[in-house]
Amino acid sequence: MPRHANAIAIILGGGKGTRLYPLTKERSKPAVPFGGKYRLVDIPISNCINNHLRQIYVLTQFNSASLHNHIASTYVFDAFNKGFVEILAAEQTFSSTSWYQGTADAVRKNLKHFSDMEPDYCVILSGDQLYRMDLEKMLQRHVATGAELTIAAKPISRAQCTGLGVIGTDAEGNITRFCEKPAPDADITDLKVNPDYLRDSLGVEPDSGNEYLASMGIYVFNYKSMCEMLDNDKSDFGKEIIPSALGQRKMTTFLFDGFWEDIGTIKAFYDTNLDLGSDKPQFNFYDETMPIYTHRRHLPATKISHCEIRHSLTSEGSIITDSKLNNSIIGVRSRIEAGTELDGVYCMGAGFYETEEQLAKNREAGIPDVGIGEGTKIRRAIIDQNARIGRNCRIGVDDIPRSEGDFDGYSIHDGIIVIHKGATIPDGTVM
Repeated sequence: MPRHANAIAIILGGGKGTRLYPLTKERSKPAVPFGGKYRLVDIPISNCINNHLRQIYVLTQFNSASLHNHIASTYVFDAFNKGFVEILAAEQTFSSTSWYQGTADAVRKNLKHFSDMEPDYCVILSGDQLYRMDLEKMLQRHVATGAELTIAAKPISRAQCTGLGVIGTDAEGNITRFCEKPAPDADITDLKVNPDYLRDSLGVEPDSGNEYLASMGIYVFNYKSMCEMLDNDKSDFGKEIIPSALGQRKMTTFLFDGFWEDIGTIKAFYDTNLDLGSDKPQFNFYDETMPIYTHRRHLPATKISHCEIRHSLTSEGSIITDSKLNNSIIGVRSRIEAGTELDGVYCMGAGFYETEEQLAKNREAGIPDVGIGEGTKIRRAIIDQNARIGRNCRIGVDDIPRSEGDFDGYSIHDGIIVIHKGATIPDGTVM
């Protein structure tokens, strides 16, 4: 597709983000810190910018203040292009007083904003996925095939189909069938990938690991067709819009066989973050040709004194003293005091440095500093921003009974302890 063609990008910020709670307790899903120094929304926005899509809308409706602040301070385009990143939060109008009811409804309620740009094409992306994709190539295929809708699809196994939309195609990749989130025992053999299409597109043979195609929730629409397909009260693209368009609209697929992870759950979020510190992470932040952008903080380099650090990342502005870090991610402005041991921990860091006056006042009142105190040992945990963890705490280390759920200052989900944003954990705490 020519770069001058008029295309807009829409990033779906999701709903309440209940599967990522408590990380979404005070922020929207796209604003959740990721990889030590980024936010989740930086991934799709960077994909757009790297593919010359610079008219970008982010749709959200819950806890959007921190997302507003991040985007406003990060994505500022110069005066010589028409680029922008604009947040469209759910709003009450004379014609609508309800929240977004689903992905399609969110787009429908903002058509009046998109139409002002008079776009020819619309690229719709998810705000909580980790991947790099050649969106220009996807746009080119969309135009070349004459399709009204193109869906990015990834080859998967039968076991992975539950929880995803499964696509059936012909030999050219045109969509002939679609099943949203089939049950594990459902018979979907008629949806197996067309062998010729898999060979021609990716040069691989079908096997048990790639015998089905999953919708990635990434779409390219002809804008006029999208408006027509949304001229109803259907709420969701995967559940309603796409199935109802079968046989009525020309829809095709774009195959993607790189790394792609839906990081919408605590376990997926935790595992994906910790993998970034491995010798060969599945997602590479060190690709200069397709960088991931984020807020410039102008922080000093991390200070590391007498530490043992393995398979970990440390972000700028941190101070780590006489500690052992293994398979951990350390966020910006983290303070980690002497004798600390972290194993499998994502510490999101802090949004500020405490002044000497604040430190003295808090210490007099028995309040721990922001960061991790001396002699504390933590295993298999996420520590949200601005948490205060006292000295000689033992978190996730001892073999003691732990109930899943949300508690005062912390939660446990999938066996992972999550210390809440701004929580205070007193000296000597064992959990």
